[in-house]
Amino acid sequence: MSIVVTGATGHLGRLVIDAVLSTHPADSVAAVIRDKEKAADLAERGVELRIADYNHPETLAGAFERGDRVLLISGSEVGQRVAQHTAVIDAAKAAGVAQLAYTGVLGGDEADFDLAAEHKVTERLILDSGLPYTFLRNGWYTENYTANLAPVLAHGTVVASAGDGRIASATRADYAAAAAAVLTGPAEEHLNKTYELSGDTAWSLAEYAAEVAAQTRREITYSNVPAEEHLAILTGAGVPGPFAEILVDVDRAVERGALARRTGDLSRLIGRPTTPLTTTIAEAIAVS
Repeated sequence: MSIVVTGATGHLGRLVIDAVLSTHPADSVAAVIRDKEKAADLAERGVELRIADYNHPETLAGAFERGDRVLLISGSEVGQRVAQHTAVIDAAKAAGVAQLAYTGVLGGDEADFDLAAEHKVTERLILDSGLPYTFLRNGWYTENYTANLAPVLAHGTVVASAGDGRIASATRADYAAAAAAVLTGPAEEHLNKTYELSGDTAWSLAEYAAEVAAQTRREITYSNVPAEEHLAILTGAGVPGPFAEILVDVDRAVERGALARRTGDLSRLIGRPTTPLTTTIAEAIAVS
């Protein structure tokens, strides 16, 4: 039996592997990856590499073994994820894995924004498979904002269409620690359970802009624009139209409060408070 992480060379996947290795030996961990070269550092640490591709179901035949505890990290290709996830679920079922954890989206069936649609379908497919599951419904990553500090600092403004909506974000490392906890903890505590994961504190984009201003000692404002204008700004900056529409739709969800939900599940799973917004902003500024 191994602890298996799919998408292990992505931002979240690497952090999950790190968190698991902090408590478990490398020979108990396997990484499902597409590119062996990108995972060379994991192999050097003793992690087993299993080569497979979500887009090629036949390659998943040897990705899992009976009794494995598996984390399915959702694919990043919006519009293709249902087919990709179906291939993983089918392979996991055929292998007889002991647990299939899945990184969905905060709110699950209640999430009413476009980006949630494929996550909801995936959860239903997992339930229909009969596999023992754990749903990790991740809220927004703070890095979704701090990774884009360069244009904010260059123009002195945070541009969005989220109104005064609040976001209970957490860092990728926080979510990764939660995934590691459910993969390595006693199985009976986490099987067939759903966790709504979000940060301890919800903040607005106006507050985000004010914190960036305070830490950089620059004038940074929040510019709340109509959705149509926001879409034009994004596409004008080179964001592909379909993805720009998703981002604007997420801002509508933020304005409705869909990403402000706080249950405490995340801090309980990781055994500490979630990472404050101020800390993540400081770290981003330090490398900007």
